[in-house]
Amino acid sequence: MAVAVLVVQHEDGAGPGLVGERLVADGARLDVRHPWRGEELPAGLAGYGGLVVLGGAVGCRDDGAAPWLGRVRELVREAVLREVPLLGICLGGQLVADALGGAVAPRARGPELGSVPLRRLPGVAADPVFGQVPEGAPAAQWHFDDIVRLPVGAVPLLGGDDCRHQAFRAGPVAWGVQFHPEVDGDAIAVWARADAEAVRDAGGDPDAAVASVRRDDDRLRAVWGAVAGAWGRVVRERASAADAAR
Repeated sequence: MAVAVLVVQHEDGAGPGLVGERLVADGARLDVRHPWRGEELPAGLAGYGGLVVLGGAVGCRDDGAAPWLGRVRELVREAVLREVPLLGICLGGQLVADALGGAVAPRARGPELGSVPLRRLPGVAADPVFGQVPEGAPAAQWHFDDIVRLPVGAVPLLGGDDCRHQAFRAGPVAWGVQFHPEVDGDAIAVWARADAEAVRDAGGDPDAAVASVRRDDDRLRAVWGAVAGAWGRVVRERASAADAAR
């Protein structure tokens, strides 16, 4: 039976994308919830082998605009406590950091956009999900806030010159990333059209961002597809171990 993965999507046009495609190709069943449409989030993670929390334009503490965020933080804490594999992407990564005692703040330098090379940090070598990411791997960026402090005990995995915390692990099987492993150039182009005025007002160049992601599309798909596959493998292994223990 396919392992069920709960996916929290915060807005239209910000779905699981390439990450979801890889998980499904490897046999997972995605339960994508759209709380901004009024869909309820589950009361807990019983019956799920993994949790993915996606990105979005709201801030990670903007509960007034997105009243479901409190429930997402509860699910994040439950995943960490019960060791249910967790992957938080951009806003999702910020929610993981925030829910576990880290901190997120607006970027004083304006948004980080486009394809940006990442650095391997010492903790990444033994990591089961990010351990094979090559030095200088490109990552698609589209964020106006940064994770500025990791939770106590979290392991930094990947960093960047303009954004310090690009990937981290909190506990045995919970990961957060500041970038977007799920998108390609076409997805970034949609965001650029929607956010063009705000990006330019903040000093960014949406057209250059799109061009850089399109340039690196093949590498982005290869590197982050492999990472999605590695995370899915952790989900399957945990689910198999839980079944064997019953």
